[in-house]
Amino acid sequence: MTPKIIFITFLIYTSLIFFVAWITSRKADNQTFFIGNRKSPWFVVTYGMIGATLSGVTFISVPGWVGTTHFTYFVIVLGYIAGYAVVSLLLLPVYYKLNLTSIYTYLGTRLGKHSYKTGASFFLLSRIIGASFRMFLVVEILQLFVFDHFGIPFWVTVTLFLLLIQLYTLKGGIKTIVWTDTLQTTFMLLSVIVTVTIIVSGMDISLGEMWKKVWSTNYSQVFVTDIKSSNYFIKLFLSGMFITIAMTGLDQDMMQKNLSCRNIRDSQKNMTMLSIILVPVNLIFLFLGAALYIYATHLHIATPTLTDQLFPDIALHHLGITGGIIFFIGLISAAYSSADSALTALTTSLTIDILELDKKYKDNQIELKKKRQWLHFLMMLIIIFVILAFKTINNQAIISRLFTFAGYTYGPLLGLFSFGLFTKYGIRDKWVPFVAVFSPVIGYFFSRMLELTFNGYKTGFEILIINGLITFIALLIIKQKSGIKILPQIK
Repeated sequence: MTPKIIFITFLIYTSLIFFVAWITSRKADNQTFFIGNRKSPWFVVTYGMIGATLSGVTFISVPGWVGTTHFTYFVIVLGYIAGYAVVSLLLLPVYYKLNLTSIYTYLGTRLGKHSYKTGASFFLLSRIIGASFRMFLVVEILQLFVFDHFGIPFWVTVTLFLLLIQLYTLKGGIKTIVWTDTLQTTFMLLSVIVTVTIIVSGMDISLGEMWKKVWSTNYSQVFVTDIKSSNYFIKLFLSGMFITIAMTGLDQDMMQKNLSCRNIRDSQKNMTMLSIILVPVNLIFLFLGAALYIYATHLHIATPTLTDQLFPDIALHHLGITGGIIFFIGLISAAYSSADSALTALTTSLTIDILELDKKYKDNQIELKKKRQWLHFLMMLIIIFVILAFKTINNQAIISRLFTFAGYTYGPLLGLFSFGLFTKYGIRDKWVPFVAVFSPVIGYFFSRMLELTFNGYKTGFEILIINGLITFIALLIIKQKSGIKILPQIK
């Protein structure tokens, strides 16, 4: 691929995104930005959320991950189904019953102001780091394989992408994202399908023959039965379930799209359909990973040390112009989907939860819009800073870092929401911030203790469950019977 082709491809795709943004942001107001005026068709939200759920992590890391962990990630995906069921049946009714714009408002209603601010703050921390991880993964690949050839510094590349995302989400917010996500999902999936097609064609075999090759290798191993392993299948299933509950059901970024649906029934349809579709979609990405390794062996291609570089290295250097262009479009799609909804959700939470500007400017929507747009720009700068900082410490597959970190930061959110939903106690609200901070610390030392006590037991993604449980127990310790706030029953 020549630099000219890459540049033209980038311009065409970005122009298409801005065209969609222009159409969807006409007559947009604050409610359009926050919840899409609750008019988003559920099937459009579902399709777009496929790409948002996958993002750069699945697009880049999962195929490369097959080389070391085989198909064990598929067990996590199966756990997603159970997690989405919990979100659909338990959390969505609460959010719609209370007519929430920010889901963390629930914590304030049920437990108190300190709980509310703590939950929102942990979301901001979690999502800023998580979105930065995802964005870094994609931009790093773009920099290494594309922009270095133009002599463009990494910080310029990062700033350019975030500025473009800031511009096309500034006005339309969640309404724009719901529709641009459909484009990003389409191109990400198309990239995988075309890549597999080129690979089987290059090896002069059929898709069925490639399927047989994959299942005859160790790459197809799904279940690990060694209980000490971090990939033990029961741990992975439970981890997938609770990752979904925490990183979707308790995450303003993902829930903001669901809350843009017309009603709870549509939102539940979205969750159910998404959980079903993600199973074959993730299997396709795993199949792609195995196919890439088999293709590399077939042509005696040296695989990169960093597994995240496997897909881009083969696509851009060994699959011709068509393969390179398709991969590049998919990568751009992943870059945009990694940050656009996160930027909007972070702006929403900072505006409503932390600064409470929606209350302060309730009767002055024009001023609220101005403040919100400035905060949108501020969030962009913060994400740029975190991405640049993360570049100096990247030394392992991004997907592992992302979920490990999420286990510590989403754990307190899981504990807080569980306490509110499953108990009838009030709480000493002023102590909640201390509980939320110290619970992950205790969880970290507990995981180290497990490793020493049980002869090398490896704590994996289940650290999310451990931290949530520690938070829950700590909240029981500081509970109180007075001042109980029980919300209306969901019918």
